Amino acid sequence: MQTAALGFPKPQGGASLLLAFRAQRAVIIVGSNQLAASRAFSALEADYSVTIVASGGLDSACEEIAWRVYHGQLNFVDLHTSPSRSTSADHETQSLAGCLDTLSDVSLLFVTDTALGENRRSRASAEQIHRLCRERRIPVNVTDMPELCDFTFASTHRFLDPNTHDKTPLQIAVVTNGQGCRLSGRLRRDIVAKLPREVGVAVAKVGHLRRLAKTELQDVSAADSFYHEEDRAPTPNRPVPQRGDFETEAERTRRRMKWIAQISEYWPYSRLAATTDRDMMDLLGEHGPQSHTDWRPGELTDHADDSAVQSLHALGVPSISPSLTGRIFLVGSGPGHPDLLTVATRDVLTKHADLILSDKLVPQGVLDLIPSGVEVRIARKFPGNSEGAQQELMEAAVEAASRGLTVVRLKQGDPTVYARAGEEVLYFRSHGYESIIIPGVSSALAGPVLAGIPVTQRGAAVSFTVCTGVGRQGKEVKLPGYDRGRTLIILMGVARLEQVVETLVGAVDKAKRDGPAYPSHTPIAIIERASMPDQRVITSTLTHIVAALESGGAQRPPGMMVVGWAVLSLWGGGDVSVLDDYAEGKDLVRVEKWLAGESWRVADGFDFGLDGL
Repeated sequence: MQTAALGFPKPQGGASLLLAFRAQRAVIIVGSNQLAASRAFSALEADYSVTIVASGGLDSACEEIAWRVYHGQLNFVDLHTSPSRSTSADHETQSLAGCLDTLSDVSLLFVTDTALGENRRSRASAEQIHRLCRERRIPVNVTDMPELCDFTFASTHRFLDPNTHDKTPLQIAVVTNGQGCRLSGRLRRDIVAKLPREVGVAVAKVGHLRRLAKTELQDVSAADSFYHEEDRAPTPNRPVPQRGDFETEAERTRRRMKWIAQISEYWPYSRLAATTDRDMMDLLGEHGPQSHTDWRPGELTDHADDSAVQSLHALGVPSISPSLTGRIFLVGSGPGHPDLLTVATRDVLTKHADLILSDKLVPQGVLDLIPSGVEVRIARKFPGNSEGAQQELMEAAVEAASRGLTVVRLKQGDPTVYARAGEEVLYFRSHGYESIIIPGVSSALAGPVLAGIPVTQRGAAVSFTVCTGVGRQGKEVKLPGYDRGRTLIILMGVARLEQVVETLVGAVDKAKRDGPAYPSHTPIAIIERASMPDQRVITSTLTHIVAALESGGAQRPPGMMVVGWAVLSLWGGGDVSVLDDYAEGKDLVRVEKWLAGESWRVADGFDFGLDGL
């Protein structure tokens, strides 16, 4: 074990434990004003049975409460007429206690008549109700008295189907933890305004697809296990064995759930929302979404018009090229942000392309630059299907070029850095087409820069090596050994992080590592979705990075790893004396100071900062 300074993250209070309750149990709402009606409606939508407890009968209740009681949606108890042994002023409290004891399955209680205004319940009465709930272990919320609240309400929004106006399963909630209730409403509205209007339908379609996948298994317990595998997996990019000639029912279901995880991550919301029953059956079929034999150029629709979606990704109508001989471009889209496209790549995408064959990791912001008259097809490289999908795209490129079209193979980063450009160049050449390669900004270099890590830095790193963590057809690769002055950049290896760390620090054979082992305290950074607004950087040591990644929540592919002393060279006041002042004890001090008592650090979000230029 390392020094005590390398512990776990320190909790910082002031947050809330955010949970989504949905259960067919009972809630009690004290009060019959409009706020009570709002609370009742929310509880009813979550399938709770609701009892309104108030004084004065229905005549004193708001119109909505009275209407819902009349139509049998709510129960109503008048505290003044409820039986009680007491004839004193605490009759109401005694009646409420009797009500709580009668309804044994009460899970929550809301007090709404303490809201600021006329006829406000006294604090002494509210404290009595709070005590009754505490004695019965019932969580309570007392309006406008936060010190008497076991839970608070978020500012929520439930999305509608834009065509039918039916409510969808998708809800979002914003909580300011008592720091600005009005502001939380504004934040919620801003978030809703930035999301596509069909996003709720997309959630409903994915839910239906998951249920279809679940019904494939006869064994209910096994089905439940696979059904929730998508939620348990930290990343949809977990390794999946290539599909063989024979699959068991369990193997087939596992693969399908992985496919669902990946389309949830990569498909545009508009495409998810437009998924038909036939699409779902195709997705769950032997070849995944839209098998090669089913796809025909020309069936794709305009990506700018979500009203007529037929293609895999709701993109593209082909235009007629005036050239008699087709061309094939291999271009790189950079790490992800559209502003990092080269001028040449942007021109090819917007001025010359007739057909674009895009990798699935190319973000929507880049695809949105493509004119609506250009046909676009997204690679279907889902788990277990990468080889077939690669062959499909290459065949599609040759077929389109033979019709005189200008074809663009759009790849993430640079097309020649682990993007299989070489295979495609040779394939196209064997079919009579010489590819035109346009370089892109490689994520291997841009990702570390955008995370504040120089790949070389005087005094910390004099060289760098780029390698992959995933070999051909998922095989293991040989990783470089430790060199104090070298930065190691590993692409596409985050899904195999535990295995990568073991290879770097462990006593492995020469087939896995070429050189000495890395010290376990060597700094490492995991960079996910570099240059995008949801970029995340997790920094730690090789000892703790696996725990850091697992504790950081759902992963955000694509991801990369940066290993070496350059990781901490620009942190704080900087440390560029690593190569000049070497001693293992000093290295431990460096790492402890860098992590400042925590075993890892997470940095969320990225602003490219060019909007105002």
